[in-house]
Amino acid sequence: MEHTQNKPLPWFGIPRILKYAKPYRRPIVIMVLLGIVSSLIDSIYPLFNRHILNHNLALHTDDTLLIIAVGYFLVLAFQVWDNYYSAFLCSKMELYVNRDLRNSAFQHLQTLTFDYFNRNSVGYIHARVMSDSGRIGQLFSWHLMDFVWSGSYVLCVVVVMLVTNIRLALLVLMLVPVAVVLVTFFRRKLMEQNRIVRELNSTISGDFNEGISGIRAIKTLVIEDRMQHDFEKDTENMRMSSVRAGKTSTLIGTSISFLSSLALSLVLWQGGILTMEKAMELGTLSIFMSYAIGLMEPLQNCINCLTALTTIQVNIERFTRLMDTQSSVMDTPEVIEKYGDTFHPKRENWEDLKGDITFEDVTFQYPDGDEPVLEHFSMHVPEGNSVAIVGETGAGKSTLVNLVCRFYEPTEGRVLIDGRDARERSQLWLHSHIGYVLQTPHLFTGTVRENLRYGKPDATDDEIWNALRLVSADGIVNSMEKGLDSSVGEGGGMLSTGERQLLSFARAILADPRILVLDEATSSVDTVTEKAIQTAIKKVTNGRTSFMIAHRLSTIVDADTIIAVRDGKIVESGSHAELMQKHGYYWELFTRQFVDVSVDLAMQNNQLEEV
Repeated sequence: MEHTQNKPLPWFGIPRILKYAKPYRRPIVIMVLLGIVSSLIDSIYPLFNRHILNHNLALHTDDTLLIIAVGYFLVLAFQVWDNYYSAFLCSKMELYVNRDLRNSAFQHLQTLTFDYFNRNSVGYIHARVMSDSGRIGQLFSWHLMDFVWSGSYVLCVVVVMLVTNIRLALLVLMLVPVAVVLVTFFRRKLMEQNRIVRELNSTISGDFNEGISGIRAIKTLVIEDRMQHDFEKDTENMRMSSVRAGKTSTLIGTSISFLSSLALSLVLWQGGILTMEKAMELGTLSIFMSYAIGLMEPLQNCINCLTALTTIQVNIERFTRLMDTQSSVMDTPEVIEKYGDTFHPKRENWEDLKGDITFEDVTFQYPDGDEPVLEHFSMHVPEGNSVAIVGETGAGKSTLVNLVCRFYEPTEGRVLIDGRDARERSQLWLHSHIGYVLQTPHLFTGTVRENLRYGKPDATDDEIWNALRLVSADGIVNSMEKGLDSSVGEGGGMLSTGERQLLSFARAILADPRILVLDEATSSVDTVTEKAIQTAIKKVTNGRTSFMIAHRLSTIVDADTIIAVRDGKIVESGSHAELMQKHGYYWELFTRQFVDVSVDLAMQNNQLEEV
């Protein structure tokens, strides 16, 4: 799994992220200006009080009270609008930037090959797309607004205080370094505690997910009490960690309140002396009292924003690392120019695919492998021929299929499709002509019709039913309450594995592919259905080039070529009859499976006789 550095460099990656905010620079500029205006308004409120104290109350006159009241109301009304529109723009920027970040990340993920997803867990990738992008979106909205308002307010207050009375100003400002040191110390401690809370939260989310997705295993193993104990232990740890973080956060607020009160005390002490000595007006004392109380919290906000920038730096680094990840299989610029890419195909330039495949002196080693899986392998699969790949679990049966589908590139040599190097045409062109039925099929949340139309978006209901009948899945759909409009649940969870496999097979057939890949496509169906599918396979593979990864060897005896794989190496190839005559590895696999089946049948017969 990829990891980020523990101490990222300041500002690393921020110029890269700025491009996502660039389309919204006008509202961001308006948002910043409104923040500055709001801070100016907040800083001048005490000046109204000073005028009333020094002029109206001291001179016992009301000549300007109405003007001051109206002016105060107008300023207040403008600030209400300012705050409303600023908040609106902040929300807008957060949502817009989040949307663009997530769209960009998701689109980039669609271009990556299997090796990236093999190295990184779903949870890790999900955090990059959702959590990291969400925090980066806050950087261009709420954090930016808080920093602008707080920084402008502190600057305005400092300037007004220095201009009004430098002696009292310095008295208040001498507490600023103390506030900075205290807040910085507690913020660093709070960051460490919050990091622990986030990690525990991730652990609890994982426990919860495991408790739901693995409920069948939990109940069959009778470990409900153990799972509950582990969950309660993690939630208790999170409670204690959250309490510690809450205490630290409270200490920050208490420290700021104490410093604000201390500043007020100093102002009252020295300001009171100056006022009694007639060296300063009462109204001036009032504005210093207001500024002494109100200065520390914006100062804390500034430090919090800078701290947030440091923490978000980690999110930026992880996000940019994802976006920098290059696919191990990429089309050349010349191919993209002619055929288009995944999201902008130029179908008018696509040639028809016949299905003639040639492995030309191919050597292949997985990116994380220690030695080659194939070495100088050559084989020709004529158009319409069937190739079966057999071997024990984990032997590497998928390697050839991965190369044909161009999920991986050969380390050396070439794979030719219809006589041309597969790299001379786009991946999307090739994948659009391949039908793939996985051993563990995936159905998307939605109806049966919607899932089957992923194979052919414009398929009619008649075409859908023909595909279902061809793979003996029409009975499954007919038994469902709403037929084609029936929901399959999340990931097809409302159906059995065998039913999902049959629908997945129908989806692949509906696309009318020139190359058909069956990855143990009958492993999860009963014997009767398997025979029906075998009959269907003979029909649908007629005229198509097909690759069948098989565990049940009785299903592939009619294949034109059978390839036996052992320990990641191809050890034999030929027809069923040729390989059986050799009495080699394939013969061992076939006879062993035949004996196992015979023993199972004998045991079943004995059990029936006993009954």
